[in-house]
Amino acid sequence: MPNGLVSVFTESGQPFELREYPTPEVEPGGILLKNTGAMICGSELHMWRGDGDTKPAPKPRVLGHEFTGVVHSLGEGITADSLRRPLKEGDRVAFPFFFPCNRCYHCTRGEHHACAYRQRRNSVGLDEYPYCDGGMAQYFYLRPGHYVYRVPEELPDSAVPPVNCALSQVLFGLERGRDHFGDTVVIQGAGGLGVYATAVAHDMGASQVIVIDGQPGRLEMARRCGATDVISMRDYPTPDSRVERVKELTGGIGADVVVEVVGIAAATLEGIEMVRTNGRYIDIGNIGGGSITMPASKVITNQVQWLGTVHYNPWIIESALQFLVRTKDRYPLTDVASHVMPLEKINEAFELAEWQGKEEGTSAQRVMLAP
Repeated sequence: MPNGLVSVFTESGQPFELREYPTPEVEPGGILLKNTGAMICGSELHMWRGDGDTKPAPKPRVLGHEFTGVVHSLGEGITADSLRRPLKEGDRVAFPFFFPCNRCYHCTRGEHHACAYRQRRNSVGLDEYPYCDGGMAQYFYLRPGHYVYRVPEELPDSAVPPVNCALSQVLFGLERGRDHFGDTVVIQGAGGLGVYATAVAHDMGASQVIVIDGQPGRLEMARRCGATDVISMRDYPTPDSRVERVKELTGGIGADVVVEVVGIAAATLEGIEMVRTNGRYIDIGNIGGGSITMPASKVITNQVQWLGTVHYNPWIIESALQFLVRTKDRYPLTDVASHVMPLEKINEAFELAEWQGKEEGTSAQRVMLAP
């Protein structure tokens, strides 16, 4: 089996190191993938900066969970994808970036997103075999028991990397939050997850999709993806002013559904104020942005249904792919990478993707690494 180039994350604030590691021997039921594209997600920027109160992770390690690849080698017994469609070397595939155990209380109830034993290989570290364990490397190993889906021919390569994170995560969040036809939906943040959430909410029949962000370029992208209204944080610089604006746009009622994809704890407290009585708050982004003190009386008195959401069930991947096929001529979602850079330039790519402390236009919308 070939050796593969790996971008090694050692510590926050330190440059990535490029090293070679052996790829694993492919077991029966496994698949070795050749990675073709990995997006720099907001959660990677959190780790790179050293933000928040995230749990300590093994180091050195490989980052990258929003990625895709092609089949390099099929293990014995693998001739089809998870929907029993023929699969061969060279086929493009999409897959969950985590592995549920399939043998626990949650998995047997179909709650793979809540599996207490689910693993992300790039959370283990590079001192444990197999070493192909992240998207920001040349290879990735889908171990036996995986889920994998062949990519439709209609989709360009650039459409696929965000499928297993940004798109699937918001699809699953809105599905769990019971987004109904005719609802008013507020999206907090118009980054990668935010523009996908906007398009999904619009496609699901929301009567209003209100998007909040501080960067004009992102708000313009949100409009192209179905936003009926946008709220610029430059025009509405305080939480109270943004809450009041949402109330104005919803006739004083508030939103049926508010989706947080900012990754900052304060956004959760602000967003809860935007939810109507008996509405739903879907918290997706705040996984490493710090702690919050929940206003219990507000949540209980207004009967707000707060729903923390991380990961998804495997069927969401196929739904995400078909969503992109169905809407490829309606929303600009099949080419969301503003910059594509080789793996060898990963340090420059992260500097380009960084947005904190920068003026509008000095950071990239989305940066993709091409291993």
